[in-house]
Amino acid sequence: MLIYDISREITEAPLYEGDPRPNVRWLKKIDDGAMYNLSTISLCNHTGTHIDAPLHFDDEGKDIASMRLSQFYGKCTVVTIEGILTGEDMERLLPHCERRLILHSNGNAFLSVSAARVIADSNLLLIGTDAISIAPPFDEYMPHLELARAGIAVLENLYLEGVADDTYTLSAFPLKVSGLEAAPCRAVLIGETKGI
Repeated sequence: MLIYDISREITEAPLYEGDPRPNVRWLKKIDDGAMYNLSTISLCNHTGTHIDAPLHFDDEGKDIASMRLSQFYGKCTVVTIEGILTGEDMERLLPHCERRLILHSNGNAFLSVSAARVIADSNLLLIGTDAISIAPPFDEYMPHLELARAGIAVLENLYLEGVADDTYTLSAFPLKVSGLEAAPCRAVLIGETKGI
């Protein structure tokens, strides 16, 4: 069994423009004479590798704590692809994919509105990307809204260096925080060793 950690380190991850940097603060340190180490961290819920819940773009959508855990665990297809994907692209791709799909693109694959609509009408449970956002910078709203209305989980800001196109088992459970539109997660891909 091979385990690939596809999460970005929180304090070093690229940030969406305008999002605040995470802030780590030590409350107690053994080096300073305390009996134990104790720290806090404050961060945007979209920092590093995270899951967008439908509530992110749909006020009637589920919050992160209300989503089904089965969306974040199970068979997953990783595909290397770049550009702004169309509905036709997704119609060709989805029949060959598991119910969770990750786009490996060096941060350069995005969903157009038509691609998001095809996904919304499919049986996909989760769409992931190594880009900061699943949607292109000039149209963040509509692709996210289409996915949100369909209840599809969006896994963003992945680290996929060294991960080959294949089928894996994905585990990407978000933190359980009621009422929020997103949460960081620790995402891993589990693959089977091949060969003799």
